[in-house]
Amino acid sequence: RSRCAMAGPKPLVAVGQVTSTPDKEPNFASCSALVREAARRGACLVFLPEGFDYIGRDPAQTLSLAEGLDGDLMGRYARLARDCGVWLSLGGFHERGQDWAATQRIYNCHVLLDPAGRVAAAYRKAHLCDVELEGRVSMKESGFTNRGTEIVPPVSTPAGKLGLSICYDLRFPEISLALRRAGAEILTYPSAFTVTTGSAHWEVLLRARAIESQCYVVAAAQTGRNHEGRASYGHSLVVDPWGTVVAQRGEGPGLCYAEIDLEYLQRVRREIPVQEHRRPDLYGTVGLPATP
Repeated sequence: RSRCAMAGPKPLVAVGQVTSTPDKEPNFASCSALVREAARRGACLVFLPEGFDYIGRDPAQTLSLAEGLDGDLMGRYARLARDCGVWLSLGGFHERGQDWAATQRIYNCHVLLDPAGRVAAAYRKAHLCDVELEGRVSMKESGFTNRGTEIVPPVSTPAGKLGLSICYDLRFPEISLALRRAGAEILTYPSAFTVTTGSAHWEVLLRARAIESQCYVVAAAQTGRNHEGRASYGHSLVVDPWGTVVAQRGEGPGLCYAEIDLEYLQRVRREIPVQEHRRPDLYGTVGLPATP
């Protein structure tokens, strides 16, 4: 049974921040220690960032280390969820899908495990990060990763209805609004932002997604030097539906915690009912003749 049922009227969630390397074993040791600590503190839902399993030095190493959802690593996380009695948001697993033999490409997969260790949802990243900032950042995720083909419906958890995204999805408000329409109360963006883009855009984008969707936003992040060619921004945080940052980690591995107050969420939605005020009859009609 999820520990959330025993934690009081406001569920507690924990957000883990780690420095993943290309070595899976120390990565698992770091993540599992954070999950166990969060469970001891009474969290019912623990969030881990994109690349929690590993961050490779190059596409070839990234592909060589990938596993299927039925592989050893996901089995170990399933046992961890059962041992701790918590939900696990595993945000950004390098997945060898069923088409691996044909494509030799992977999926960036956000896996949600329930306290029995079962896969409650698996979302595959729809927006791939192909970014070229001259002399600063060069990324081409589409060079070795397949795009996901669907938005996964929100999943009911003891903390609220959870909508799944990953990192670069944060830049596309359409997905957050689609999840809100489908009933989401918490949006999660497990990430591995670079220092350059994180220092410029991380917090403001997360707060914007919370304000426009009137959801809690939870963002677990990579931090520090992942390997000689990459450093991550950190600053894992939780934003409430008003847009207030209610928990933040800063830099370095560790945890931050937040209570999820769904009564407050409903109050925000009642007082500024933007969902009811939306005009879907107009959106997407720019330049088209008016309908009588």
